[in-house]
Amino acid sequence: MAVLADLNGLVADGVITPAQAGVMRARSRTAMVALVIRLLLCGGVLAAAAGFVALLQDPVSVALAGFLFLLAGAVVLGAAGPLWRMFGHAAALIGAVMLTGGGFIEALRSFPQPEAGLLPAAAGLLIAGPAALLYRAGSERMTFLGGFLLLIGLALHLAGLGAILVEQERGGLIPMLFSLYATLILLWTGWFLDLRVLTALAILPFAQVLHTGTEYFHAVYVFYSPEPTLSILQMALAAGLALWIARVRPERDARHAGIFAVMAFIVANLCFLVGSLSGDVVGDTFALWRVYDRGADGFSWSAAEAARRAYEARALHISDEAFAVVWALVLAACAIAAARGLHRGLFNTALTFGAIHAYTQAFESFGDQPEAWIIGGLAAIPLAWGIWRLNQQFG
Repeated sequence: MAVLADLNGLVADGVITPAQAGVMRARSRTAMVALVIRLLLCGGVLAAAAGFVALLQDPVSVALAGFLFLLAGAVVLGAAGPLWRMFGHAAALIGAVMLTGGGFIEALRSFPQPEAGLLPAAAGLLIAGPAALLYRAGSERMTFLGGFLLLIGLALHLAGLGAILVEQERGGLIPMLFSLYATLILLWTGWFLDLRVLTALAILPFAQVLHTGTEYFHAVYVFYSPEPTLSILQMALAAGLALWIARVRPERDARHAGIFAVMAFIVANLCFLVGSLSGDVVGDTFALWRVYDRGADGFSWSAAEAARRAYEARALHISDEAFAVVWALVLAACAIAAARGLHRGLFNTALTFGAIHAYTQAFESFGDQPEAWIIGGLAAIPLAWGIWRLNQQFG
């Protein structure tokens, strides 16, 4: 695992030499600068390609301009030296994004569903296959290009399948399976390219399996979790599995498993936040989704509300107070375990959400109850003493 250390302190204590500390600093600096360069390049490529698509608008013009960019990038990569290679990569990638984006838009305009989604989905796989081979077996100058083309192909594949679901407005099991499929695609791609940012992004479709997600309104970002209890269990199982993988697999696999565990822990905490504010009627989203389908024949608000009340009368209801108490206990336990296991990401996440939890409950639940503050504050003192004693015993 990656461990943070005070290099100056280690040198002062004679654990390592100043030369060794210098090598560690240099390698860390090189890795961080390389990450920044790749992020800037990818972000610039995507922003420029999106701007050209919005400016040209016509899919044929977008595809033609993309082909020219791709051709220019290929020429630079093939003929220019290492000094100009980044510009060749950028031009080729902008062209590839524009080509695929223009083709996707044209397919949506020219064909009915499901053909309009199936064509990009199939084309994405046709792009992703050779791109994976190029990344794996190509020369050093083609590795970055192959990896980016793999991302484009898989993005086009998922976008095509997603367009079919959006058009058909399907509910129930099929969208859940699609979310799981997209999760596996992102996890595999992140591992194959060794890009932990993709592994982290896999949490988005994974959360959508139970309809947990985000929304944006004007100047407002919203996190919603219609099934906080089930989502917490889902994320807990995923985080536990990821931590087990990180413990038994080699370093490369452990890095990806570790970042996914952190992301699952973050989403679980956000679901706890939702539950601590509104409670939860477990399973109502899945039990009533057909009832609230406004496209169904004979839809009636009164009948839907009657079905909701009937379900709530027999369903498991977890109060917001129960969520608040359990969340506090889980945060304390996870912070202790993360500190013992040197999982700094999980430890920092637990502390962050501990502060969020305290701030939220201070205004929502216990702001006018001084007894709660007294009990909580006094309970923290023996808890800190117990942690100190355990650390001495097992340290």
